[in-house]
Amino acid sequence: MLLFLTVLQAIIGALLVGVILMQKSEGGGLGVGGSPTGLMSARGAADFLTRATTILATLFVGLSIVLAALAAGHSSGQKIDTSLQRSAPAPVQQGPAAPNPGAPVANPAAPAGNPAAPATK
Repeated sequence: MLLFLTVLQAIIGALLVGVILMQKSEGGGLGVGGSPTGLMSARGAADFLTRATTILATLFVGLSIVLAALAAGHSSGQKIDTSLQRSAPAPVQQGPAAPNPGAPVANPAAPAGNPAAPATK
């Protein structure tokens, strides 16, 4: 039902845009002005397009309210799906690092107090 009403609203919206663009504006617009001797006079066309715009706009607004109410009622009792939510991995506790066999060996002759100080002779 919700999908059907959404498609219907899209169709009504497209028709509304088309009817609005066909109306003659003060600047000219895309007006479909006809001759007064034609099947539909300019005044009759303006009345028809104005009436069609009013009806389509009313349907569009009414359908928007109905869709909002249906969408709010449709999702009110649902839980949020957290199945794709990632949790941060727990930090891994590491003990003292084992010596790397390829690492350079510290100078065993350096004094123990300050390893950065140069060895004295």
